Amino acid sequence: MKIKKAIIGALVVFAFVALANFAVKSVFPLKYGETIARCATEFNLSDKLLMGVIYAESGFEPMAHSGKARGLMQITEETAKWIAEELGLEYSEEMLYSPEANIKMGSFYLAYLIRQYKNIDTALAAYNAGMGNVSKWLKDKSYSPDGFRLTEIPYGETKRYVQRVK
Repeated sequence: MKIKKAIIGALVVFAFVALANFAVKSVFPLKYGETIARCATEFNLSDKLLMGVIYAESGFEPMAHSGKARGLMQITEETAKWIAEELGLEYSEEMLYSPEANIKMGSFYLAYLIRQYKNIDTALAAYNAGMGNVSKWLKDKSYSPDGFRLTEIPYGETKRYVQRVK
């Protein structure tokens, strides 16, 4: 009887994992999978985190734009110029719409934010709301009792963004 229960339990776990993998693959298009995996490795990030950012930012649409941000990872021209300089690349606006270049630049920037803030949620908040806003929030005890992580995010959009990425 114990063996039968163990086998049934293992089958349930296997089915759940298979269903979860199917769900992830149906939500996150695999056409950028190699680029995401390469950039995740290059910048020491989780590929799932990168997929979450791309999904939240653009829904995997390389021509996406909102306000001043462009491409899969919704990078502004100003930030892209800084990233290109840091990576030793010659900047061109077309880079923002190139999946390969955009994912590389966005990965670099996300890794930079994680190093700066030493906390993924705080880095995600900065990716969405900007470093200036997050730095102010970290100084405010009502948002960050320790000056390191945010326990409250005052912008509803940013709060939802962090939750959506995760």
